Amino acid sequence: MCYKYIVPDIVKKKALSLGDVGEKWLNNIGNLITLLEDKWNVKVIKSLKGGSEAFVAEVTTTGNNKAIMKVVMPSVQGNSDFEQQITALKLANGKGYVRLIDFDLKNRALLVEKLGKPLSEFNYSSKIQMEVICKTLNQTWIVVEQEKTNLQTSTSLITWFSTFIVDLWLELKKPCEKSIVDKSLSYLENRLRVAELQNGVLVHGDAHNGNILQVETSSESESMFKFIDPDGLIAEPAYDLGVLMREWADELILNPVESGYKRSIFLGELTNVEPMSIREWGYIQAVATGLLLMKIGEKPQGMQLLDIASEWSYGFQSEPY
Repeated sequence: MCYKYIVPDIVKKKALSLGDVGEKWLNNIGNLITLLEDKWNVKVIKSLKGGSEAFVAEVTTTGNNKAIMKVVMPSVQGNSDFEQQITALKLANGKGYVRLIDFDLKNRALLVEKLGKPLSEFNYSSKIQMEVICKTLNQTWIVVEQEKTNLQTSTSLITWFSTFIVDLWLELKKPCEKSIVDKSLSYLENRLRVAELQNGVLVHGDAHNGNILQVETSSESESMFKFIDPDGLIAEPAYDLGVLMREWADELILNPVESGYKRSIFLGELTNVEPMSIREWGYIQAVATGLLLMKIGEKPQGMQLLDIASEWSYGFQSEPY
């Protein structure tokens, strides 16, 4: 069976954007799966869709139990660091995050508990989905001693964003106004000042509705969810909520400023996080993700986020009510 052809399309695009390194990974994925099956004494049952940077498959373990195997593609700008992901899963120890069973740093692979379907596949409104995500985030924002981990801190994260946004904007031949990029840099300076004054917590880094799955043993009336694929970062909680500001873009595009304000206030009420910090991170996420989507060939989605950011750039300067 050729595993190359059941790697999700978005993963293929990202891998091929790396050139020879990515193409080699795609061509070798079958051999790598066989190696991991032998190492962990598991057997692949079927590949799964939905991954954004990995081959994902359901496996059976000794004792006929089920688990999930992930083989993460080579590192690409904008994707999470694999070692940091493993550290985050270790720190969480199954609380609010998928339970880690085993891992292989060299081959960028991990074995985790099997969860149910992602929140994105439930027929829930965006409001209810945000409530579920925030409830889980509130459990997982634990204080971490950064000196004892390899996790990226707020300072380096903000520096990375500043470089990433400017470099990608130039690489894409300036697809939006310079003022939009300048505003993101201004907001990053604000977040840096805050980071220097407070201790960070473990944040997921990409807490959208595709990265949170139902715990299979939970009941329908009391559904529990856990996060998968953490970036593994130490930052302020508002960083995670900024991701939710860029999601469900179709609900924002008709009236970005009013909708953005309402969403940031709602998220703040759910988490006790100051709405202005949520809006600033939401703006940064919209610009960075919009540019990244354009780079990997998803131009309509990317431009939609940049259009929203353009409205926010002016509208977020003063309260609309």
